[in-house]
Amino acid sequence: MVTDDLAAAGALYPADRLEAVRAAVRAAGLDAVLLTPGPDLRYVVGYDAKQLERLTCLAIPADGAPALYVPRLELAAAKASPAGALDLEIIAWEETDDPFRMVVGGLGLTGGEPAVGLSDRMWALSVLRFRDELPGIRLALAGSALRPLRIRKSAAEVAALREAGAAIDRVHARVPGWLRRGQTERAVGALIAEAILAEGHATVDFVIVGSGPNAASPHHEVSDRVLQDGDAVVVDIGGTMPSGYCSDSTRTYAIGAPPDEFTAYYSVLFDAQEAACAAVRPGVTAESVDAAAREPITMAGYGEAFIHRTGHGIGLEVHEDPYIVKGNREPLEPGMAFSVEPGIYPGPHGARIEDIVVCTADGFERLNNTPRDLVVVR
Repeated sequence: MVTDDLAAAGALYPADRLEAVRAAVRAAGLDAVLLTPGPDLRYVVGYDAKQLERLTCLAIPADGAPALYVPRLELAAAKASPAGALDLEIIAWEETDDPFRMVVGGLGLTGGEPAVGLSDRMWALSVLRFRDELPGIRLALAGSALRPLRIRKSAAEVAALREAGAAIDRVHARVPGWLRRGQTERAVGALIAEAILAEGHATVDFVIVGSGPNAASPHHEVSDRVLQDGDAVVVDIGGTMPSGYCSDSTRTYAIGAPPDEFTAYYSVLFDAQEAACAAVRPGVTAESVDAAAREPITMAGYGEAFIHRTGHGIGLEVHEDPYIVKGNREPLEPGMAFSVEPGIYPGPHGARIEDIVVCTADGFERLNNTPRDLVVVR
């Protein structure tokens, strides 16, 4: 598979990323960052470490050699990951060691007013232990250093997201065959979850099957409601690929002829999603893409029924920077990847259309390519 080839070649987790992170740590005014299992750690060295009560921590000082501290029983897994191929010291600690003291001692922080960044997703269990080991040292979020790197995807990362988009598209192509009168949302959701794995994902992250009035609740997930004639059905699904990169796509379906008022606002929604995608290009602000989606919806009288932001970034997390929302004046740059997903939820039904797009040098690329027209299941 593409992702396996990319990971094997080091394209997703290149050897020079550690040095780029060290430079970013200095630029953020930090003396070091400490990364525990989660997307930041995987981004830097490719190690998808388990979240355990036993500490795994990548310590990256602004000046000095980085080191990965792992429990002895996880040493083989760490060495077998892309981290094992890097010029990176991997230090195994024993059950009787204090790994927090080992990590802090290895940093060698002295003098001045040191500042250390901690993983944004670090467990409180670890945060409080590091706080105790770092008295008088300012603690900050490691994201202040890593965000500028993670927000702009490399060509290899875009390829991984493209593969994820194609995989979830294959699932959506099968969904109409499962939307049958008399089926429950939960039963359809179970079939979708099986298909997400069958189409190449490593994990299922979420399955939303919102029918009838449940389609007006954006994060409904599933229930025992039985699908009925005339229902609108919002299907929002996603998972994580073996590469670590995520998929996320929403399509809205109808079982039989939907109500006339639904058909009317679905047409507005379709135009809004097209307009928002067309607005994506380098230099425009994230909030201007949000505005492009809202204008046709508001003009048609459905503004109050569009109750969430237009999009969110995606990569090693389903939700990450940049966020496509009013107030975010950050200019888009090539390599930024995010969802464009306007929705209209007036009740007793609702609709959403979602694609992942990437800002390119001269515009945008859609990573989801199943039809966005309303699919009517007869």
